[in-house]
Amino acid sequence: MAAGAGIGVACLAAVLTIPTILGAHDARTAARDPRPAEHSSFAYQELLDPYGSRPLQRVFLARTGPGTAPHPPGLTTLPGPGEAVVSPALHQLLKEHPDTAGLVPGRVTGLVAPEGLGGPDDLYAYIGTTPDRLSEPSPLDRFGSKTAGEVIDPDTLNILRFTLGCIVLLPLAVFLSVCARLSGESRARRLAALRLVGLSIKDTVRVNAAESVAAAGLGAVLGLVGYLGVNEIMARVGLPGLHWYPADGRPEWSTVAVCLVGCPALAWAVGLFSARRAALSPISVRRTSDRRPPRKAGTLLLVPGMGVILGYCSMSALGRDPSGGSANSLLVPGAVLLTGVGLVFGLPPITAWLARRLAGVTKSLTVTLAMRRTEVDPGSSLRVVTGLVLLVFGASLTQGVLIELDQVSRRTAPLQEYVIGLDDLTAAQQRQVKQLPDVRAHFVSYDSWSPPGDAYGESTELVVGTCEQLAATVISMRGCVDGRIMRLRDEDTPYTEDAQPGDRFPFALNDGRTVSLTVPEAQVVMRAHQPSVLRSGALFVPPSLVPAGLASRAATLTLVSGSDAGTVRTMLDGVGAVVPTAAVEPVGIVVQALAQLTVIRGLLVVGMVLGLVVGVAAFVVSVADRGLERRGQVAALGLLGARAGTLRGVQVVQVVVPLGVGLGGAVVAGWLAEASYLITGGGAVHWDWAGLPVLVGSAVGVLVVAGVASVPMVRRHVDPEHIRRD
Repeated sequence: MAAGAGIGVACLAAVLTIPTILGAHDARTAARDPRPAEHSSFAYQELLDPYGSRPLQRVFLARTGPGTAPHPPGLTTLPGPGEAVVSPALHQLLKEHPDTAGLVPGRVTGLVAPEGLGGPDDLYAYIGTTPDRLSEPSPLDRFGSKTAGEVIDPDTLNILRFTLGCIVLLPLAVFLSVCARLSGESRARRLAALRLVGLSIKDTVRVNAAESVAAAGLGAVLGLVGYLGVNEIMARVGLPGLHWYPADGRPEWSTVAVCLVGCPALAWAVGLFSARRAALSPISVRRTSDRRPPRKAGTLLLVPGMGVILGYCSMSALGRDPSGGSANSLLVPGAVLLTGVGLVFGLPPITAWLARRLAGVTKSLTVTLAMRRTEVDPGSSLRVVTGLVLLVFGASLTQGVLIELDQVSRRTAPLQEYVIGLDDLTAAQQRQVKQLPDVRAHFVSYDSWSPPGDAYGESTELVVGTCEQLAATVISMRGCVDGRIMRLRDEDTPYTEDAQPGDRFPFALNDGRTVSLTVPEAQVVMRAHQPSVLRSGALFVPPSLVPAGLASRAATLTLVSGSDAGTVRTMLDGVGAVVPTAAVEPVGIVVQALAQLTVIRGLLVVGMVLGLVVGVAAFVVSVADRGLERRGQVAALGLLGARAGTLRGVQVVQVVVPLGVGLGGAVVAGWLAEASYLITGGGAVHWDWAGLPVLVGSAVGVLVVAGVASVPMVRRHVDPEHIRRD
């Protein structure tokens, strides 16, 4: 009980502290946010750019008149012109990569203290300058706001909390209940003896509850100490996209109270319940007797839960879109919780019914013995499998959350484009970025020249590339001929918006002159992924026919890669390694959203690991306890002549059959629950067919491992004491 409570409380503290870590990060980033004013003696300009796949934030400060300067947290004085104060992570980056010095103009005179940073990995800088160097200055009033710098937006954070509750807290409550109940059952014979010698029912129950509370209290203290040690290590290692200071991860007093009071309180409640049989009917404990059949009321929880889930799935199958309603935010989480709880309480009667049917039709001695035992006491087997069943159910929900967040944080097209100003690249750097491993195609685009002040004149683009590169970028195309200047025609764009054949457009040259090109009759009919740099009406020019000396200031280089999150991060990091000072625009996505998705993935992985720890711990505790509980029966069967292989087979079947039923229900219910979540989310993906084989494979793997792990728990040693007691 103490060991189980320690593991459970450590996991509980980790889950409850995640919002604290995020809140501390958000509070510090909000406190440094510069706020404008009508008049001030200081001006500022804030720039937020990607450095690879990480956000780089720079605040340029310039004095415009006499007066007292406001100080952001983490700084004692503002940097003067030619000076800079940077975060430790950015300072280390500047030391390791001298070619990134252009990111922070000026001399580094200090480091930002931790109270001015969201986390140890922040890339942040305050740069002193003069007013004439600020392109868009704003008067500086103060530092600090209430909403800036959220590492995860509130709506997504609510989804994260619910998911972590399903994959960690629900199995955790079951695990702690199992530990308390098994602890009570191991004392059942002694409690029954106390009852028989005259102890009252109330005192017998209190003895059991008090012993459970003592063990749970000791475990809670050990769990908190263990979590504090793990936090000190993890804070230095960090998660993908999220690093925190050790103080951020230390639990608040409310979390400590929940752990130190909640766990013993749960043990007290379960202890009162688990001792009732020994207190009310001590003879049935001291001498083996039939147990009550499991109640079927728990199965009814599946009816409303699965009813709502199947309703949403049916609407999607019929072509209707139920997303967008305010009721979805209550119905779907409620249905998921009811289904999860229904899986726990509905499995005993279902397993007892199935065991009775199997025992009646099988001719195998092993299966008969296993099923009769499961029929009489299905709860003992289900204590073994409940944690693993909930783990698989939670894994399906996690897949749905990741799919939904992935849809809203990136473009749905299978390709991703990156635009870089050609002026920011040397010839060598152009060759290097084009040769990055994930680059599928690349283009150079030139904007046509317009007279100064003519912001609304007709314009077009000149796109330099080959038919092979074009085919690798668009959905479909026809009519492309290498070696000819052609006009791009997108089938999804109205024809009236295109440049017409015969129109002439000037393009600027490096020497200040212009060269005019005529829109040809020949066209390439295509369908491009939207948004895209390939626009209808643009001139598609092969490299051999590009006019010499086109001005690079009006040109951009476009790289094309796959659109999955890992590839996008690899591409951004690759470009950042080649040319760290260039501004890279990933078409259709925001780097901050990509960073948020990375953080959420890391936190969900932590949740899955904690859920796995809880599930495995519950399995180990339950299997070990059942091995001890069945020693008398195993000894009796061995005395009657049962072989060792038969006894081990009985043990495996007793675990595998209930676990198979539970995992089958978890896979089906979890996949449908995931589908209902995706359907109400309004994304393009409603049915996660790609994740279903992974879910089934995980369930089969859990089933095999659990069966193998059950074998060593059976011994054929005949102990006369066990025979006498039984």
